[in-house]
Amino acid sequence: MACAAQLLTPETSCRGACTFKRESMMEMYLISVFLASILIIPFALKTLFPYLWMDILYFGDLLRILVKFVSRRRRRPSFFVLDRFLEQTAAHPDKPFIVFENDNYSYTDTDKRSNKTANALQAHPGYNPGDTVALFMGNEPAFLFTWLALAKLGSPVALLNHNIRAKSLLHCFNCCKAKVLIAASELKEAVEDVLPSLIEKGVTILLMTKHCDTPGIESFSDKVDKASDIPLPQSLRSHIEYKSPAVYIYTSGTTGLPKAAVVNQNRLLTALAVLSSNCVTSSDVIYLNLPLYHTAGFMIGFIGSIETGSTIILKRKFSASQFWDDCRKYNVTVVQYIGEVIRYLCSTPKRENDKDHKVRLAIGNGVRAEIWREFVNRFGDIQIREFYASTEGNVGFVNYAGKIGAIGRVNFFYQKLFPFTLIKYDTERDEPIRDTNGLCVESPKGETGLLVSKITDIAPFVGYAQNEEQTERKRLRNVLKKGDLYFNSGDLMRIDKDNFIYFQDRVGDTFRWKGENVATNEVSDILTISDCLKEASVYGVQVPGHEGRVGMAAVTVKEGAQFDGSRIYHHVVNYLPSYARPRFIRIQNAVEVTGTFKQMKVKLVEESFDPGRILDPLYILDDKEKSYVPLRSQVYNSIISGNIKL
Repeated sequence: MACAAQLLTPETSCRGACTFKRESMMEMYLISVFLASILIIPFALKTLFPYLWMDILYFGDLLRILVKFVSRRRRRPSFFVLDRFLEQTAAHPDKPFIVFENDNYSYTDTDKRSNKTANALQAHPGYNPGDTVALFMGNEPAFLFTWLALAKLGSPVALLNHNIRAKSLLHCFNCCKAKVLIAASELKEAVEDVLPSLIEKGVTILLMTKHCDTPGIESFSDKVDKASDIPLPQSLRSHIEYKSPAVYIYTSGTTGLPKAAVVNQNRLLTALAVLSSNCVTSSDVIYLNLPLYHTAGFMIGFIGSIETGSTIILKRKFSASQFWDDCRKYNVTVVQYIGEVIRYLCSTPKRENDKDHKVRLAIGNGVRAEIWREFVNRFGDIQIREFYASTEGNVGFVNYAGKIGAIGRVNFFYQKLFPFTLIKYDTERDEPIRDTNGLCVESPKGETGLLVSKITDIAPFVGYAQNEEQTERKRLRNVLKKGDLYFNSGDLMRIDKDNFIYFQDRVGDTFRWKGENVATNEVSDILTISDCLKEASVYGVQVPGHEGRVGMAAVTVKEGAQFDGSRIYHHVVNYLPSYARPRFIRIQNAVEVTGTFKQMKVKLVEESFDPGRILDPLYILDDKEKSYVPLRSQVYNSIISGNIKL
């Protein structure tokens, strides 16, 4: 002890105290650095990676959806969209599901009405459970009741566009091999136009009316009213597998007529997540005014609402003048749109109560950046959830970050699950650019390229019914390496430096107008079966203040004939829906073609419908005159300035 005490001199004691003090200061410094880092790192990440947190949250949502999807796929007996509807009916029997005009149908009402429809159909001698049925109706509750009924009977359903007629109607009906046609009463004349062909094929034709005196067409509503509403046995649909077709949704064909995209049960099951993944819940009220025969109306509006247990406000069609009054009347919280819808709403006269509503979310695609800004500024803090998808495609994007003008965001996690890329595309030759090895060339970031997505088990491409040729055209081989297989979207995209993706244009012979895809070859075929036209090259041209492209045709007149604007007008009105009718016609001496006999449209598109650049006779469709009339410079100027809307 004495020796130890002698060692603790004042000098050594001071050194020990200083060492302790330095160590304490170092610890305090390290703690300060650590705390500062905790505070600085989030700011640094936000500066360097401003969308990282959103990417992580989106990937979390994606994982949650995948886990739920896999869980449902493992259930026995197999779990389909219908089963989710039955779950919601059991959980919320009295909750309103469909509100239509003055009628209100709860989940139980909808279930019972679909049971009555199914029992009436099952009792009909012209139907066997499992037969493919074509549904030819506009937006009305009977459309939804009938689809649910057919799901209970295990029948695939072809959703026919109620605007098509004659040749197109027959084509769409035939390519899904339907045995039964169920049509709305107001479409009786359209059915009668093709009745001989349907009768020849032995088709059972049912009209949603209580009385019909046309031979070959039977009334069906009266039979539904008398039928029992008891549930149908699950055994009627026990044959259904996930690869079984659920619905056929028609998309415009580039060879002249619409193609029936096969949406199988697996694809329909994934569609359940569309609204729920965008924070839509059972407390939301969905405003559905898009056509139910379209992917947007059917799969997003209807199927999506089945998953969330929401209430659907169903409208026959879009009306800009009624839109906000309806939203206020029904306390709508979620609306669907296509680009034209948003523009139409912004074009209505301003009101003091423009922001007086409960709409919090608008989900859809095709809205331009300037219209997006105008819509939000005028109608309030509404979240715009822009997305990209196609009926038959195997890739989609969601603009979860809310970047104005973008259709989605590219991130590492998503690209690993659903591999896609943009490749260079030759618009003159209408084909991808390939290198010396025969492989496609990827587009650098910031440049426009064709969107292609790898076909995998997770991202399959089913194709089109009864159309292997068109199915094969959408398959692109030897893209990044020999033997690989990709889906050709037909859409040109661009990815910016922040990894946001933007839609640029469509390639090939299809353009979009009034929210509808227009197949140019179909329109050409219709024009050339008229009395006076020999050839027709149809293309879309841009019009200031309008979404998409309006139809235009460069035509040649048959030898010895004269162009008759009135007869051509009535011809296109009889054969084509309004969105597919060419608004402008240009008379040429000859339609220019390439060395491989492909129509040359690039110059035609560039010259548009400008009478100052075009020396050929130029006509515009005039609904008041019921004719194609000469396009004057003053009319052209009024269209360009926005005084005349198309």
